[in-house]
Amino acid sequence: MAANDYRAYLRNHIDMEEAPGRAAHTGSTHRALIFGTLAVMGLLQVASSVAILLHLTGYLREVDLASAQRSPNEEMHSETLIADPLKSFKERKEKCRLKKDTRMPSAHLPIKTPTNFSAKNRNALTMITWDDFQGLNVKMRYHDGRIQVDEAGYYYVYAKTCFRYAEEHDSSKEDVSNVQLFQYIYHEKHTQSVITPILLTKSGGTLQWNIAKYNMYCVEQGRGIQLNNGDGIYVNVSNAWLLDPAADGTYFGTFKISN
Repeated sequence: MAANDYRAYLRNHIDMEEAPGRAAHTGSTHRALIFGTLAVMGLLQVASSVAILLHLTGYLREVDLASAQRSPNEEMHSETLIADPLKSFKERKEKCRLKKDTRMPSAHLPIKTPTNFSAKNRNALTMITWDDFQGLNVKMRYHDGRIQVDEAGYYYVYAKTCFRYAEEHDSSKEDVSNVQLFQYIYHEKHTQSVITPILLTKSGGTLQWNIAKYNMYCVEQGRGIQLNNGDGIYVNVSNAWLLDPAADGTYFGTFKISN
């Protein structure tokens, strides 16, 4: 019994002597871990600071290069930043306004109604007037029965006129048993001091009407011609009082083919 008590005493005595050593060892380990963690965090912070510094250095170098490429007298003010977009907008607007119209010149005009041509003077030629408000006019002008050219080039000129007669519509009962129905296309050179019309083409015939209650005859012709700026073209017909006022029956036009 005494021996057992003695061994217990020795064991407790040894444990008491080893406990401070273990506690000291554990504290040293914790301190080492703390110091290691702080060291790693410090290294990471230093690396991050170096990366940020390198990034800023590269950015500043790019800014310096961009500044060096600008002229020495160029300064970036707030007024310049505002004025440049406004200037660009005005320049684009001006370019759009001055943009060249790429459409080819052309005109197509129906006969102007109502027609007020007299049956008198059947042998006289009459210039047809056209309805430019109901027709097409691209880069060309219309004045006093004439289509006028604004752009020189080679044009195709065409005209169609229809003549009709119905006894029920003729209160005067005019004799149309032997009537001449002709169409003429003329060219005027306005660059000349004295304007002399030049006949481009003519077509038609002498008809024996009154065979039926309703009579109709159409003339259609066209040709190519070189026209200069300011030139005019127009159509004359005989017996204009017989003209068909329908837009699809009597019309006049031209369009540019090439320079």
